[in-house]
Amino acid sequence: MAIKRILLKLSGEALAGNNSTGFDEDIVLDVANQVKQAIEQDIQIGVVIGGGNFWRGRTSNNIGRCKADQIGMLATIMNAIYVSEIFESVGLETEVLTPFEVGRFTKMYSIDRANKHLKHKKVVFFAGGTGHPYFSTDTAAALRAIEINADTILLAKNIDGVYDCDPNEYDTAKKYDEISLKEVIDKNLKVMDLTAAIMCLENKMPMLVFGLNEKNGIINTLSGDFKGTNIKV
Repeated sequence: MAIKRILLKLSGEALAGNNSTGFDEDIVLDVANQVKQAIEQDIQIGVVIGGGNFWRGRTSNNIGRCKADQIGMLATIMNAIYVSEIFESVGLETEVLTPFEVGRFTKMYSIDRANKHLKHKKVVFFAGGTGHPYFSTDTAAALRAIEINADTILLAKNIDGVYDCDPNEYDTAKKYDEISLKEVIDKNLKVMDLTAAIMCLENKMPMLVFGLNEKNGIINTLSGDFKGTNIKV
């Protein structure tokens, strides 16, 4: 089946590159140019960005979980506004949608609004998570992908696929070329949080996991020259 609509999930930490916070603009520009190529090939693209390059509040015992998650939602909105502007600078049209009001910075999310923009070749950024605490941006990505009936989720991470253990800690880590969502859940491989993985399994939403630092990783993944991990349903 040809891929016509995707949900691209970008890691906030991966967008920061070697910086500890913020963005590596060269990385973001590279993503923008790859997305532009995909749009020119008539692929419709929604984007969810994590907030880890700005906020990892759950590690603090001095802030409640709900407030920490709210700050994290705002971090994802900052990311979406910044990245959408970089996308606009290369000639793309974008919309940033959130599940709650953010003044005049964004527009309210609805499935109809998202579908309308996607059909008009706009890149739609789904920011602000699900709008509720206790749900990660992984869950938001799974939810939005299911809602917009995406063909697959492209999961761009700071490692190049799914491993049986952390490759940054273990030299013996084995990379999977292909694995099922059920195996990901059963083996607790932490590709994404458990809620998101179960949602994808129940709704038959496949994923392609690859490294954001791979040259032309997004285009290669879409064209079939795939070097990451294919997560099947």
